[in-house]
Amino acid sequence: MSVAAVITTRNEADNIATCIHAFDAVRDRVEVIVVDNASSDGTRGIAAGLGATVLEKGPERSAQRNLGWRTAKADWVVILDADMILPRELVEEMLAVTAPGAAGADGARVDAYWIPEVRTGSGIRVKARNFERSFYDGTCIDALRLFRRDVLERTGGYDESLIAGPEDWELDIRVLGSGAKCEVMKNHLVHNERRLTLKRMLEKKAYYTRSFAAYQEKWKGHPAVKRQFSPFYRFVGVFVEKGKWRRLLRHPVLAAVMYFERIAVGIVYLVNRGKGNG
Repeated sequence: MSVAAVITTRNEADNIATCIHAFDAVRDRVEVIVVDNASSDGTRGIAAGLGATVLEKGPERSAQRNLGWRTAKADWVVILDADMILPRELVEEMLAVTAPGAAGADGARVDAYWIPEVRTGSGIRVKARNFERSFYDGTCIDALRLFRRDVLERTGGYDESLIAGPEDWELDIRVLGSGAKCEVMKNHLVHNERRLTLKRMLEKKAYYTRSFAAYQEKWKGHPAVKRQFSPFYRFVGVFVEKGKWRRLLRHPVLAAVMYFERIAVGIVYLVNRGKGNG
């Protein structure tokens, strides 16, 4: 097997089949591992019926991911959510970059990859969120998804004391700090967030803030953490660095909608940051 696809689930019966089917044509090279967390809607049965290895773990995503990659037999591991759809072009690129002897843009070995994302849908909010997300690729706000297994072994994988949200950033700090070479893949995955209203998005962000204090304390003073929680970087820096400001000028309406949601998320963070790890 070239790659192990580790998919974390909890009541994802509506999504899991689509996620697994992305690998149908390449199952001789991709090991599919679903790590469920007490689903009650048939998720495990659907996954097993599609030939995935199904495991059970909780209480949070970090523990599920660690069990998945530690169980995997492949030399590379891609970490996925069940509501992610992988286009054929991305799967082909993933197999190409993980093939024996594959190298990065400069000819050197690559240890991990960021994978660009787009959201499903066609409304102005979806377009604005995709516009926003495009600024994050390969930055400290992004999160690595495709890893050499030995990189995960060397760094220990995800910190299970951190719940959904900062565990991605925390692992990136350790992977990059280990000297690993990381690049951004050319093709994108599709995040199926058709049910994500503004209200639900803000509730989700509020939940994510629960581990922020512990994460900030663990990496106090680290340059990446300073940028991640810097109002200037989150509202200005990441959108203007490396000439990206030109895109704001080319798309003023999307920029305006994007900043409206950024401000709403900022307010949620300020309201919830004092609640600790509750």
